[in-house]
Amino acid sequence: MAVRIVTDSTSDITADLASELGITVIPLTVFFGRSSFLDRVEMSTDEFYRRLAQESLFPTTTQPTPAAFSEAYSEILEAGDDIVAIVISSKLSGTFQSASSAVGIAGDESRIRVIDSLNTAMGLGLLVIAAAKLARTGVDLDHVASFVDERLAKSHVIMLFDSLKYLARGGRIGRAQGLLGSVLSIKPILTVKDGVVHPLTRLRSIAAGREYLYNFAHSFSRIEGLAVEDATTPEIADSLARRLGDDYPDNYIYRSTVSPVLGTYMGPNVLSVSVLEEL
Repeated sequence: MAVRIVTDSTSDITADLASELGITVIPLTVFFGRSSFLDRVEMSTDEFYRRLAQESLFPTTTQPTPAAFSEAYSEILEAGDDIVAIVISSKLSGTFQSASSAVGIAGDESRIRVIDSLNTAMGLGLLVIAAAKLARTGVDLDHVASFVDERLAKSHVIMLFDSLKYLARGGRIGRAQGLLGSVLSIKPILTVKDGVVHPLTRLRSIAAGREYLYNFAHSFSRIEGLAVEDATTPEIADSLARRLGDDYPDNYIYRSTVSPVLGTYMGPNVLSVSVLEEL
């Protein structure tokens, strides 16, 4: 009996990595008007950001249904494996509620643990990756769940925004509400703290923001995981990842793209660094 990891598409884990580590990813849904698309399944990131730029319709999102989770749970349980589900902050989405409700539907509740990451993007993704790697060593369900619980406060994500208008319009701006009156030239940097969006600082240029992200990664003495994400600026993100890779040759730098669901609130041009500290 093994342990399988389940997460949602806001973890921003690439399809190749999910396949390699045996991670099941449950997609959220993006709506443009009455048209719905499963995140990263029926709409790619490139197509989403193209439509975001060109269409007057503002997209909306919704969490997966309990049925979507229970179907995945049942398939894994029938294969003889236990489950640790790690999902987006319950303060940002109803996904945790769906994942929890599905446990009773799938049956055998003793074989499933659902964990509220209090995070999102690769702040969530790095937790999922670390849990999946641990699960492959053959440890049991309680061991994997405890491992994740101990690291929830050790996973950090910071995001450099070009604009906060998407976050405000989507109702996910949280404690960063006070930054809305900033002049256009100011570039805000936000984080997720206690499950909600919090402001960190404001800088006068994207270049200064990139330097802030770089220095943020260097503020940790011991790093277990590191990730760089972008929405529509892969060259900038690749450059940052290479720079960090030179400094941390023993750490693999995960590169990802902000998913359509998160892009609904972050908008284009967002750049992000996530760090999972060692205990």
